[in-house]
Amino acid sequence: MAEKKIRAMVAKPGLDGHDRGAKIIARALRDAGMEVIYTGLRQTPEQIVNAALQEDIDVLLLSILSGAHNHLFTAIMKGLQEKDMAQVLVIGGGVIPQEDIPNLKQAGISETFGPGTSTETIIAYIKDNLPS
Repeated sequence: MAEKKIRAMVAKPGLDGHDRGAKIIARALRDAGMEVIYTGLRQTPEQIVNAALQEDIDVLLLSILSGAHNHLFTAIMKGLQEKDMAQVLVIGGGVIPQEDIPNLKQAGISETFGPGTSTETIIAYIKDNLPS
């Protein structure tokens, strides 16, 4: 029996219009054997949560460069909890100041990765931290 593929969704919340990094991550996840859904730019927290629910994902990767991570990531985590999706592994990436990371983790973001993080590191983190 074939092993279940990891279903990953890459999302760009807010007004951030830069998605090169998100597309690189999406391609790396696909190349690592995961099923990948990319939501596109300028997604609201509600759109991201609804897509996550519809796609029955295992991991959500949020990419942000706009500085609105505290508000947007927290709103997404609240939405996931409201939809009984607390089991989804959620990872943040982009330009996130070190002092903001503890609050994001308290909100439920499992880990954050900044610019320059290797795709191998992110893939390994997902595989090592997905709930069984």
